[in-house]
Amino acid sequence: MSDEEHVSIWMRPERVERSGPGRRPGFSRAQIVERAVAIADADGLEAATMRRIADAMGTGAMSLYRYIPKRDDLIDLMLDTVMAELELPPRPTGDWRSDLTLASYQIRAVGLRHPWQVALASRRPTLGPSSLRVYEFMLSALDGFGLDIDEIASLVGMLSDYVNSAVHREIGWLDEARRTGMDMRRWMTAYVGPHIRRVLDSGEYPMFNRSIMEARVPHLPPEDRFRYGLDRVLDGIAAGLPG
Repeated sequence: MSDEEHVSIWMRPERVERSGPGRRPGFSRAQIVERAVAIADADGLEAATMRRIADAMGTGAMSLYRYIPKRDDLIDLMLDTVMAELELPPRPTGDWRSDLTLASYQIRAVGLRHPWQVALASRRPTLGPSSLRVYEFMLSALDGFGLDIDEIASLVGMLSDYVNSAVHREIGWLDEARRTGMDMRRWMTAYVGPHIRRVLDSGEYPMFNRSIMEARVPHLPPEDRFRYGLDRVLDGIAAGLPG
């Protein structure tokens, strides 16, 4: 692999082609990525191949590699493109809890619109402008409390881990509902209900019994479940702030 192939997509100038009589129509990264995101939303990330994208754009796959050299580059661009959907103010308001709540709900909304994005959230960082804008906003929300940057980054990372795992779980239930035609409540009753009843009757797992018989959160609507967990994480962040 050449040194040029190691260069981040964010440092590669975008290819610009002149149009004119007899020339093939040129494309832009944005056009290619927009089509890739639409395919991934409909059929999953693996379906967003250069060949599939090229077919949708009426061109050959090799012509698109002139604009986006590698699949990793395409994925980075796709991730940064959907992160641009977050509607955040230019800078935090000064109410850190409100700011982080807003960012968390915006990230959840992006994940639900683009399920393929959630599975990639814990991979290597995507340092595109939209992703950096979101990260900067979240870090800045916790600035000014006397924390060093390691503490701030750890708290933001903890929050991001919760949001991504909660959305991943929510998407999993939505996929299961589509596959089986049953929502969570019906699935629990019809599919695993008899087994759970036997476990409960055995008395061997008293805390599990309580989680089934007494727990309220699992039966809340998805957004309320998300908010319940989010509030617990934000409470933990509050406990770590000086004063």
